[in-house]
Formats: sequence, C-alpha cells, structure tokens
Amino acid sequence: MSSRTEDLSVTIVHVNKCLQEFDRRRQNLVLLGAAKEAFSMDFSNSFTYTALLLLISLISFKFLSAKLRQKQRKNKYHPVAGTFVNQLLNFKRLHHYMTDLAAKYRTYRLLSPFRNEIYTSDPANVEYILKTNFNNYGKGEYNHSLLRDLLGEGIFTVDGDKWREQRKVSSYEFSTKVLRDFSSVVFRKNVARLANIVSEAANSNETMDMQDLFLKSTLDSIFKVAFGVELDSMCGSNEKGKEFAAAFDDSSALTLYRYVDPFWKIKRYLNIGSEAALKRNIKVVDNFVYKLIHNKIEQLRDSKDDSAVIKKEDILTRFLEVTDTDPKYLRDIILNFIIAGKDTTAASLSWFIYMLCKHPDVQEKVAAEVKEATKSMEVKDVAVFAAGLSEEALGKMHYLHAAITETLRLYPAVPVDAKVCLADDTLPDGFSARKGDMIAYQPYAMGRMKFIWGDNAEEFRPERWLDKNGMFQPENPFKFTAFQAGPRICLGKEFAYRQMKIFSAVLLRCFVFKLSDENRTVTYRTMINLHIDGGLHVCAFHRCQT
Repeated sequence: MSSRTEDLSVTIVHVNKCLQEFDRRRQNLVLLGAAKEAFSMDFSNSFTYTALLLLISLISFKFLSAKLRQKQRKNKYHPVAGTFVNQLLNFKRLHHYMTDLAAKYRTYRLLSPFRNEIYTSDPANVEYILKTNFNNYGKGEYNHSLLRDLLGEGIFTVDGDKWREQRKVSSYEFSTKVLRDFSSVVFRKNVARLANIVSEAANSNETMDMQDLFLKSTLDSIFKVAFGVELDSMCGSNEKGKEFAAAFDDSSALTLYRYVDPFWKIKRYLNIGSEAALKRNIKVVDNFVYKLIHNKIEQLRDSKDDSAVIKKEDILTRFLEVTDTDPKYLRDIILNFIIAGKDTTAASLSWFIYMLCKHPDVQEKVAAEVKEATKSMEVKDVAVFAAGLSEEALGKMHYLHAAITETLRLYPAVPVDAKVCLADDTLPDGFSARKGDMIAYQPYAMGRMKFIWGDNAEEFRPERWLDKNGMFQPENPFKFTAFQAGPRICLGKEFAYRQMKIFSAVLLRCFVFKLSDENRTVTYRTMINLHIDGGLHVCAFHRCQT
C-alpha cells in the first residue's frame, strides 16, 4: 500500500473515532434530564450539522481511497523477501543470504525504515537499469551520502555533469598508449618482485597468504600508475604505506556497513562506534594522499622553473596537465582509481588462485597454455621472462582468459552494485519502482542462477567461455555483470584483464599452488569488494621447467 493510501486510512479511522465520541457525549447530555433539554436540543442541532460535514468528508475520503487502491492494483510491486534486520543478522554471510533469496525471487524487496530496497538478478531488468533507461538510475543522494566520506566526489559516487566530466577525462587517459605501455611495464616489474617472494617461500617450504601479497603488489602497481610513486608495500620498507593500506581496507569495510546500519548518521554525529573508527581511518588515508599530491605539485612546479623534463606517464601528472590543482578534487579522483585498481584486481587474483587450487586440472591447462604461447622451455630469470611477456603472447592465452572470467562470474570483485530510482518507473518484468527506491543488481547471485547459466551454474567450468575452436567468447554484459555494462561500463576492464593475465602467466609458468589446509572453509569478508576472509594461505612448489 502506498504512503498516501496509508495516510487516508489513518484519517478515516480518526473520523470514525470523532463520530463515536460526539455520539457518546450527546447521549450523556440527554441523560442529564429535562432541566437541560434546551441545551441538549441546541447541542443536538450542532452535532447533526457537524456529523453531516464529517459524513460528507468520510464519503469523499472513501471515494479517493478507492481510486488510489485501484491505482495501486495497477502498479504491482516486487515481493517482500525480508527487512534490513535480516541483512544485519546475516551480514557476515550477506551474499549467501541474498543468493538464496534470488533463487526464490528473481527480483525482490527488502524493507528498511527509510526506503524500499529492490534487488534483481534478472538480466532484462539489469539491462534496463544500466542501459535502456540509464538516466533514471544513478548513484543518487542516498549512495552519495554513504560513500562521500571515503570516495568524495569521485566517479563512483556522482551523477550528471560531474560524472560526465570525470568519465570523459578518464576515458581518454585509459585509452592512451602512454598509460597502457607504462602500466604494462609496472605490472611486469611488480609480478617479478612477487615471484621472487613466492620462490623464497617455496625454497623454505613456508606457507604464504597470497591475498595479502596480491593486495600489496596491486597497491604498489596502482600507486606507481596513479602517482608515479614507489610505495613498496610488498617489501614493507614504507611504514606509512602500510598504515595507508590498512586504513584504506578498514575504511572500505566500514563504509559498506553503512548500507545495513540505519543508525550510522546518529553514530557519526556522536562520533561513536563504527563511525568513529571510519573517521580515524579516513584521516590516515587523507593525510597520506594529500602529502603525495602536494609533493607532485611541487615537483612539477620545480621542473618548470628548472626547465627539467619529467615523464608524464602517471595518472596524477597527466590530470594536473588538464585540470586545476585543487587537492580535494585530485584526492577524490585518485582514491576512486585506487579502489578500482587495487582491491578489485587483488581480490580477483586471490579467488583465481583459490579456484586453481580446488581444480588442479585447470591449473595445469593454464600452465601448459602459457608455456606454449611464450615458447619458453625454461625460465632461468623471472624478471627477464616477465619483461619479455609480449602482448601477442598474452593474446593467445584464451584458456587463461576464460579461467579468469569464470572466476569473476562466481566471485565478482563487486558483489552488489546499487543505484537509485530517480522517477517512478516500471521495469521489464512488469513490476513498479518508486522514486527514491534503491535498486541493486547482484553479480554474485547472478553468477549462481540456474535460469541464467544452466544447471551447472555453480560449477567452475572455464570451457563455457570457449567456442569449438578454443577461442574465448564473451557473454552478454547484462548477464555477466562483473564489469558493469552500458554507459558506466568499467573503464579499466582491459587494464584489469591485462594485469591479471600478466600476473597469472608469470606465476603459473614458474609455480604450482596448493592450499595449505584443504579442510579450511574459504569464504568472503563482507565489504565493498569481495575479499577472502582471513586471507588465502597456500604452499607453492617450483614447476618443472622441462
């Protein structure tokens, strides 16, 4: 029932109570006797007049209510599957809970105190939201208010002109050969460093947390690409860098918690609990990033004074060339790039290695393909092998591409993506959405839906992405939503695939990976990105080079 219908129902009940109260008082006055008969007659006349007005009002209200109910019957709304309380109770297994609901209802509602929340796994609805009626579904003030403290006015939090401006500039930068070549060099250097750490662990039979190593390595990579700075978090030589990485991860988790915490604004106002922790962590993030920005601005200013030549390869330098030097604006842009380039890639690589450990036959097929594509009989120097890994060779690795994509289908880096309905609308499934409703599509749940992927939806099968000739075949982007689709499709999609393929090719050409504890249950930590809870602990063994 709509809010207006509920208001009318309350009013009607109130009118009935008033009529009953007037009637009760009239009867009491009549019982006072003949001495008050005149007064009683006057009151009776007054009551009759008032009752008549109330009766007319009642009829009018009932008529309007019937009309609204008729309209309500025309506007069907998705079934209610639960409330925000259920989300809170299931927070640690949130995506399991929502996948179970998606299996019952392709699209459903969860009730919260302030708005409807609609969750869909229907590709037709996803296409409508992300492409067909794109302008009616944006981040909205709701998402903006939740994400603003961490991500500011960056591309992931804004709509309209702000979004278009950043999208245009970012799209150009990601398409330049300079950034593509620079980032590939950075990826090759950092995977060589990572491979040396893995080699040392293999030599000493030590277990290692691959997720932690991937997070550090991708952070080093994105910092070099974004700021032109060697963070060296992988080797731990930069203590401030370690503090930044920890604070950034905690800020991400605490920001996501706002989506299921109806009291977060009160807690922020009082500076208590999770909001106090978020404020502390964001301060660490800001101090670190602002220092880098100011250093870069000074570096560019000094280079102009000295007529020195500076390579304009990193994103920050290139943005400083085409935009103003407002540190807040630059801070927001760069942090959005970092959350896109660090956590997503590291999480995806972690889940990829996990799936290869669970499916050793797939791991061997990938290794064999890398060996054939690179024509490498022996790898004596990892750095040399990584540096020589050509774009042509990477392009031949169709099975590797399929295995990574199959991992993303089951373990998408962003498991849920929310939009806000900006005007009343009707989705392709025939159900309605109201202005202000939050509408989220669910890549994690969608990857497990049999009505999308068939009866083997929950199985890890890279072959589903290959044609009869073994060539990679992309899927409908509104079915495989790991990189969004439509106008907001991920700008860094090819950037991410290139990094994941470089890292995977080098590591799997040199090592065999096995879980350190086959009996340990591996699951996710509920945060903006799908991290493995507690890390991914593996053992590595040198691969036979013959």
